[in-house]
Amino acid sequence: MTEGLEAITTAALGLALDAASLRHQAIAANIANHATVGYVPQKLDFESQMREAQRVLQSKGSIDAFALSGVRLQLEPVLDAQGQPAKVQLDEQVADMAQNSVHYQLLARGLSRHLSILSTAASDGKR
Repeated sequence: MTEGLEAITTAALGLALDAASLRHQAIAANIANHATVGYVPQKLDFESQMREAQRVLQSKGSIDAFALSGVRLQLEPVLDAQGQPAKVQLDEQVADMAQNSVHYQLLARGLSRHLSILSTAASDGKR
């Protein structure tokens, strides 16, 4: 059975919101521990984790919410060229936090508008 566009859109936006939330937590931990000796900073590379879903889209010509459910959000250690924990650059982390906050707000607004459109469609445009 083919899923509706609304299910895929909702799943994709939900996954992106989850990723932004997890990225926010990682950045906050990096900021909080920037002076901690031996701390290994963390990052979330959501875009690379979405590549499998992109492969499904390219091979099938369509994608469903099930393909998106296979994306596992995992934090990764930030390592330097020698494979050692990278030093936390506080200014970069603060900038990343600001960028991620804006990204999260835009995703939340997009999901809200999407659900509003579905609500309007379900009520035949009546309020």
